[in-house]
Amino acid sequence: MPTDSVTDRRSYLKAVAAGSVVALAGCTDSGGDGGDGGGGDGGDGGDGGDTPTDEAPQIVAGTAPGFPPFEIKEDGELTGFDVELLEAIVAETDYEFGGWKEFEFDALIPSLRDEKIDAIAAAMTITDERDNAIDFSNPYYSADQSIIVRDDGDFDPSDLDDLSGHPIGAQKGTTGENVIQTELIEKNKLDESNYKAYDNYTLAVQDLENGNIDAIVLDEPVGATFADQRSVEVSFIYETGEEYGFGVRKGDSDRQQALNEGLDAVQANGTYEELRNEWFGTN
Repeated sequence: MPTDSVTDRRSYLKAVAAGSVVALAGCTDSGGDGGDGGGGDGGDGGDGGDTPTDEAPQIVAGTAPGFPPFEIKEDGELTGFDVELLEAIVAETDYEFGGWKEFEFDALIPSLRDEKIDAIAAAMTITDERDNAIDFSNPYYSADQSIIVRDDGDFDPSDLDDLSGHPIGAQKGTTGENVIQTELIEKNKLDESNYKAYDNYTLAVQDLENGNIDAIVLDEPVGATFADQRSVEVSFIYETGEEYGFGVRKGDSDRQQALNEGLDAVQANGTYEELRNEWFGTN
């Protein structure tokens, strides 16, 4: 597909999405969790689900801003790799995009199951526990965990054991939190009192910069983005081999199939590569 055509379509999608965003208050291992960010319960944007009469069925999406470059707020506008990718995917299906709702990450799965939204796009890692609660699209991104520290500090860990005895942070319900719990706290390498959980990673990075914690465990591309934008740096990468997927309700095979077919389409026509290069600067 020519680049101009992709860009024009994305510009249109952005305009549609901007008019549909429901602004409310405010990545990974719990059956009731959902990646970072915004608050609220879906507000007055209406429940997800198919629209009545002869209108095309909709996909109302939920996300959690504060997880750059996947989902972020810029000048009050919701954007990011997940946001643009999902809108492009839905445009390739028979569904209409019904707008965005914002939640804290750990409220996403409950909101999906309660039919406040129809899909989750929030850099959500596919895990066995989550897969028991919801269904997932095919994977669309792979990542490991990064450990970030202050770039002007003297703490320079090279593996997880080096985190022992230090105050460490992560976002609630994320893979980073799971790594801290299972690999450090449960193995008696870190006291529970040395772990601080945050509603989103923006708050965690602020605490790191202010010296209230010494390190954060978070998804690799997000750690790299914070290192580019804030006074922090990536100390080392902890390999987890996780994969992200879009979440749908259990049994919602129609939307699951539509998202998979839309993902195949944007990968085939070059839109996926264009968005990846835009948000990650890779080829």
